[in-house]
Amino acid sequence: MSTQDTYVPPKVWTWDQSSGGKFANINRPIAGATHDKELPVGEHPLQLYSLGTPNGVKVTVLLEELLALGFSGAEYDAWIINIGNGDQFSSGFVAANPNSKIPALMDHSTSPTTRVFESGAIMVYLAEKFGAFLPTEPSQRAECMSWLFWQMGSAPYLGGGFGHFYAYAPEKYEYPINRFAMEVKRQLDVLDRNLAERAYLCGDDYNISDMANYSWYGNLVLNNIYESREFLDVASYTNVARWATQIEERTAVQRGRRVNRPWGPEEERVTERHSASDFD
Repeated sequence: MSTQDTYVPPKVWTWDQSSGGKFANINRPIAGATHDKELPVGEHPLQLYSLGTPNGVKVTVLLEELLALGFSGAEYDAWIINIGNGDQFSSGFVAANPNSKIPALMDHSTSPTTRVFESGAIMVYLAEKFGAFLPTEPSQRAECMSWLFWQMGSAPYLGGGFGHFYAYAPEKYEYPINRFAMEVKRQLDVLDRNLAERAYLCGDDYNISDMANYSWYGNLVLNNIYESREFLDVASYTNVARWATQIEERTAVQRGRRVNRPWGPEEERVTERHSASDFD
C-alpha cells in the first residue's frame, strides 16, 4: 500500500453509509429493528429462523441428525431470513435475537417459550434437550465444548476476516488478505494435526463440535467457498479433507445443507422446511 493510500483514523469515527462493499446496505453501527414484522409460526414446537450460510447449516444439520436418530420432537419449521433484504432487522426477528444475526430458535414446547440465539448456544440447547451428540462424561464433554467454542471464536477470522477482504471488499489490499489468510491456514493446521490422530475432533464419536466445524472448515476444503481453494492450498490439509468428506456423506448432513438455501441448483434448494417431504 502506498503512502498516499494510507488511512489516517479521525479522532472520532463516523459512519459512512456508502462504504462497506457488498454488504453496505445491511451493515450499521446500531442495533434494533428497522421495521415492524412478526415472525411466522408453523405447526411444530421448534421454529427456526435462518439462512443456509455456514452458521445456519450447523443447526439444520443437527436437527436432521436428531430426526435421523428417531427424535420426533426435533421436527421443526425452518423459515428463511434473507439477510440481504434486511429481514434480520424486523421487529419479530430482533425479539428472537437482539443481535440481528441468523440463526434464531424459538422453542414453543416450553412455558414460557424459550428463545435461543447464537448458533453454538442453539446446538448445546438442542443436544441437551434430546440427550444426543454431546458427551455426558465430564472430560469428553469438556473436549466437545472446547472444539465447539474453538469454532465459534475462530470462524469470524475465516468469514468476517478472510472471506470479507478476499472475496467481498470493494478493493483488495495485501495487508488484510495476508493477515487473515495466515490465520485461516493456522486454523486449518490446528484441525489437521488433531485429525491426524482422531476420526472425529474428539475421538471416535461424531458430535456437535464436528457439525459446527464442518459447516465452516469442511465447506472451505470441499466446496471452495470464497473461491479460495487454490489460494489457501486447502488440498494440503489431507486429514481435514478426509474428516469433512466422511461427514458430508451422511444423509442428515446432505439434508441439512439444503435447508433455507435460496441459491444454487434448484433441486438442491429447500427454501423453507416444514416436513421431511419438503426434501422430495
